[in-house]
Amino acid sequence: MQVVEATVLIVDDDPFVRRGISRLVRAAGYNAKAFSSPLDFLKHDLPPGPACVVLDMQMDQMSGIDVHHALQKVARKIPVVFLSGHGSIPLATAAIKQGAEEFLEKPIKPKELMAAIDLAIEHDKQHANGRQELQELQGRYNRLTLRERQVMQLVVNGSLNKQAAAELGITEKTIKVHRARVMEKMEVDSLALLARLSEHIPVNSACGDLEKE
Repeated sequence: MQVVEATVLIVDDDPFVRRGISRLVRAAGYNAKAFSSPLDFLKHDLPPGPACVVLDMQMDQMSGIDVHHALQKVARKIPVVFLSGHGSIPLATAAIKQGAEEFLEKPIKPKELMAAIDLAIEHDKQHANGRQELQELQGRYNRLTLRERQVMQLVVNGSLNKQAAAELGITEKTIKVHRARVMEKMEVDSLALLARLSEHIPVNSACGDLEKE
């Protein structure tokens, strides 16, 4: 199923390649944005929706590997399909090791390119779902008070209520109240699930200063 809102970002200093790939991806139902300069591309905001980058390996201003390095520093991870007119096993190996979706040599076969783009877009959709889930989880965690975060960290690390109370200098009854509030706000019904969720949020930041109540 084609995803009309998905975007393919084409970075290549060859105008014929840019035009050809742009026509190809638009015919497949994707949006296309082409860049002749990798520096201009890196100044451009990445689309929030499903997307991938079709990136030339050899360009005058900077190499495709260098552009990929820059992209890896951005929080919004985006799949990359490398193209090269001078492909080699070492280049392909380096590209794949650094997380490239695919490495294709020019002249490019349209079917192979579209297969790589379709797969990259699908992977980005999956990653986007994961990012949304993580944002929702972070939102729940942000609703916790500092004390509730402290209690959460202690209980997911295996502390009994009595031990958590001693650590925080409060009563065991108060720990039970905070623990119940944590479970409610985090929308979980078991400590095991809370512990699994805690692996994806910065719970350690909660216990820098253990305030006393």
